[in-house]
Amino acid sequence: MQLKHLIDQPGRLPTIAKLGQQLIASFALEDVSISQVAAQLAADPVMSAHLLRLANSAYFHVSRSIGTVEAALQILGMVMARNLVIGSSVAAVFKNTPGINLKQFWRYNLYTACAARWLAHRTDADDDMVFTLGVLHAIGQLHMHAVIPDELVKLNKRMSVLDAGRAQAELDAFGYHHGDVSAELALAWNFPQALVDALRHVAQPLGAPNFSEAAAWVHLGAWRARVQVLDHGLKMQRASYPVEVGRRLFLQPDWTAALVEGTAMAAPQMMMPELPELSDGLEAMFE
Repeated sequence: MQLKHLIDQPGRLPTIAKLGQQLIASFALEDVSISQVAAQLAADPVMSAHLLRLANSAYFHVSRSIGTVEAALQILGMVMARNLVIGSSVAAVFKNTPGINLKQFWRYNLYTACAARWLAHRTDADDDMVFTLGVLHAIGQLHMHAVIPDELVKLNKRMSVLDAGRAQAELDAFGYHHGDVSAELALAWNFPQALVDALRHVAQPLGAPNFSEAAAWVHLGAWRARVQVLDHGLKMQRASYPVEVGRRLFLQPDWTAALVEGTAMAAPQMMMPELPELSDGLEAMFE
């Protein structure tokens, strides 16, 4: 099936809930206020409770209990709150997807987002956009499995949907990969064009006509997430590390233990925390 037909399937294009749509639209608004967003959230009791749970999670290291939506927005910041709601909204769209272990899939996406944000935060990159990109980068897999599950059976038997070579295998089989599908979904949902373009090139950032640092950070975050979720040993970690992407970002290999093994170890404060620690509490986004 061609990419256009995959997206244009009558009645098969996933629809994000109204609140998620409103928050996506707010990407284009520079003067949106906390009170405006708080009012939108307050109209959705389920999402309000969800946001409060996230604001009180270990991830944000808050010393007091957060009891109101407006206080949660103050703690989280507008951009991160929007990211969390959008992530939850997208996860809700794909509650039942054949052929994919959803718990593992969303853990991988969350780990990717947190690892990529941690890396990008060390530079002047837009780490909030990187987080959003990390959460959304593989959703094309879900749509492909929802619309063309039979066409993916052989490929799924050959390799995991999380495999580093998956995008190229899809490209060889269909003429497009899950990153292309993710980008088309984001376009249909009216996400900003910069995010749409980056989604298309996360899987193969060095092949993009215009190099996207955000896509490259997420590519590296995905490597770290894959290592964790698929339990890769040191040999596999080193063999699969995207060396050239790291070089393009001028990233020193002292951020993860696997890459400094056998050399002078980096200072502990320079190394990425373990991913369960880095994402502690954010799993609620996908429940």
